[in-house]
Amino acid sequence: MHRIHAVIRHLLGSPETGLTLVVLLLAFTLTMLAGSHVDRRTGEMVNNFLNSNTLIQTATDASFFAIMAIGATVVIISGGIDLSVGAIYALSGVSMALALRAIGPLGSGASVLLGLAVALGVGLVCGVLNGALVVGLRVHPFIVTLGTMWVLRGVAFVITHAESLLVPSTLTAVTKASLGLGGGLYPVPMLCMLVMTAAGAIYLTRTVMGRHIFAFGGNLEASRFAGLRLDRIQIGVYAVSGLTAGLAAFLGASFYGSSSSADGQGYELYVIAAAVVGGASLIGGKGSAVGAMLGAILIVLIRQSIRTLHFDQNYEWIVIGCAIIIAVVVDQWSTRLAARRLTRAGARRQAAA
Repeated sequence: MHRIHAVIRHLLGSPETGLTLVVLLLAFTLTMLAGSHVDRRTGEMVNNFLNSNTLIQTATDASFFAIMAIGATVVIISGGIDLSVGAIYALSGVSMALALRAIGPLGSGASVLLGLAVALGVGLVCGVLNGALVVGLRVHPFIVTLGTMWVLRGVAFVITHAESLLVPSTLTAVTKASLGLGGGLYPVPMLCMLVMTAAGAIYLTRTVMGRHIFAFGGNLEASRFAGLRLDRIQIGVYAVSGLTAGLAAFLGASFYGSSSSADGQGYELYVIAAAVVGGASLIGGKGSAVGAMLGAILIVLIRQSIRTLHFDQNYEWIVIGCAIIIAVVVDQWSTRLAARRLTRAGARRQAAA
């Protein structure tokens, strides 16, 4: 019984629980206000939001941001920032399309494997480049990744001549597989998001590397005195961010059937917003993969609510910007509150001694 109570207290005190409640509250509000329409196939009245097509599409929209937000969260936990994820997304997508075009027709399995390998490979190289520049130049990650954001997108623009490139239909067939659902429902991106969230959670909480990332972001000097390989940790977190951007590019280009150098513009806002709203602290040492996924879902739900309720879509940027500010303020407030509690508890122990 004591263990059950401890688990309940942990869940109630978890940032992910509060974020889940916010997501559910927003979904409930949308369900109440969205109205209904007649389904063309069945002739029945269905809710404009609470229906399988809208829910799967919302999850699909969130999946690309969520996968990248998991990688961005790893970077933010280490105390860094990655502004180049949108550019890596674009470069990985167009590199995959160009490679498949150059090689020519392949079997469906070979096309998928080659496309995935190219997208992940380009994403990994870009991530390692970011990490190596941060470590080698000793320049703040904001400046480094701001520069590589422009460089990588420029490379994508040059190698494609600003053209939109089609990807083989075999890739689209995989990412748009119905998996038995039918009715135009494509759950593959959503399932990939869930798998990556589970993998990210295990990586951060159950591996030595994950614990080192938290230690690095939480207390740099203590990590140095503990003998951690700080350079390797920094390069590693940017490599993870690049890999997740490459995977998102593979899914996005395959799902929509094409890729261009303009893809992913503005994704930096959504990805960092998802990570911060999901509980990642910009000063480092705090964050989770589950929070990143929930943050991405919340951001997409905000976008969905603006469309569903027929508000001016220009308000989307205002709302998301406010969400970032509120999330950072709440994080700072909770950090200060926790520090005060620790100080009071230490004073009480000293007085008792």
